[in-house]
Amino acid sequence: MKNFRLLLLNLALLSVGWVNAQTARVQVIHNSSDTAAATVDVWLNNTLAIDDFNYRTATPFLDLPSNTPVDITIQPSNSVDTTSGLFRQTVNLDSNQTYIVIANGIISASGYSPSTPFGLDIFANGRETSANGATETDVLVYHGSTDAPTVDVVETSVPAGTIVDNASYSDFAGYLQLAVNDYTIEVRDSANSTIVANYSAPLQTLNTGGLAITVLASGFLDSTQNSNGASFGLFAALPTGGPLVALPELPIPTARVQVIHNSADLAASKVDVWLNDGVLLDDFEFRTASPFVDAQAGVPFVVSIADSASTDTAGAIAQYTFTLEEDSTYIIVANGIVSPSGYSPATPFNLDVFASGRETSANGATE
Repeated sequence: MKNFRLLLLNLALLSVGWVNAQTARVQVIHNSSDTAAATVDVWLNNTLAIDDFNYRTATPFLDLPSNTPVDITIQPSNSVDTTSGLFRQTVNLDSNQTYIVIANGIISASGYSPSTPFGLDIFANGRETSANGATETDVLVYHGSTDAPTVDVVETSVPAGTIVDNASYSDFAGYLQLAVNDYTIEVRDSANSTIVANYSAPLQTLNTGGLAITVLASGFLDSTQNSNGASFGLFAALPTGGPLVALPELPIPTARVQVIHNSADLAASKVDVWLNDGVLLDDFEFRTASPFVDAQAGVPFVVSIADSASTDTAGAIAQYTFTLEEDSTYIIVANGIVSPSGYSPATPFNLDVFASGRETSANGATE
C-alpha cells in the first residue's frame, strides 16, 4: 500500500507539468509474468513516472499529453535514467481519448516457453464508467497468458453461453455490458471440448455497478516451463488502480464415469480408448472394467475406440460424442460387433450409456 501511495504521488507530480496541455486518459496495467520484470520503473520522456511498479498492479486513470510523441521506457527498479532501457516505445495519444495499456510478455533471454517478447498492448476507446449507469458493469476482456491457447469464455450460471469467442494471446475481446450479478465463467479451449479453468466473476459482491473494469488472463498454465513463475488466473483491474483483484477459482465441473468392455468380437478383444486426443484406457481388454473416474462435465468430448497399437485417433474403429451432466454418474458399456463378417447376428458395435449409475449402495452396507 505504501508503494501504491508513492505511485499516486509520482503521477500527481508528473501531471502538474501537463495541466495546460491537451491530454488523454490512460490506465497502465503490469501483467508481465516474467520474474525478471516483477518490479519495474516506467519512464515517460526521460521522467520517472511510475517507480517500483509491481506485477499485477494497475495505475489509476491519469492524464498524459496527447498529440505529441511520448517516449515510454521500461527499466529495472531503482533505475536512475533511461540508458539501455529494457524496453522502449514511442506512442502518440489522441486528445480526449481513453486508453488501457497492458505491459505483457517476456524480457528474459531464456527460461520461458514460449518466449513471447515483452510489449505494450494498447486498447483505445477505453472506459472508466459503465455506459449504462449503475445497473451494469462494463468488462473489457484481455488474453494475457503467454502459454495459454486460444480460448473461449463461457458463462454457465445464467447461462449466457459463449461470451468471448476465440481469444488468442494479446487479444482484447472488447467490452461486455453485464448486469451487476455474480457469474460463473469457464475458460475453454477454442474447440469447446476442454475446460481450462473455472472462475467466479462476482460483480455484485465486488460492488462494481457503474464501473468499467478490465479482466485479464494472467500467469502461466505450466509454470514448470516458465521459471516457476506465477500460475494462471483471471484478474480484474479496477478504474481506481491498485493491486489486481483475483477472481475466485472454482472446481472444474465433473461427472463420474466407468467404462466396461463387453464387445465379444475377437477383432476388438483389446482396444485403446481415447478421450479427445489423449489415451484414456490403453490396451483395454474384453471383460474388463475401468474404475470410476472423473470426466469434465458440460463440454462435448469425443470418445474414440481404436486398435490397441494406435498412436492417434485416425482410423478409429468407432467415435462417439458425449456431453455429461455435472455430478451425475455414468456406466458406459462397449458392446456389439466391429467385424464385417463371421458373426450372426452382426449387431453393430456401440457404446451403451446408463446415466443414473451408482458407486455405492443406496441403503448402505446392509445392501
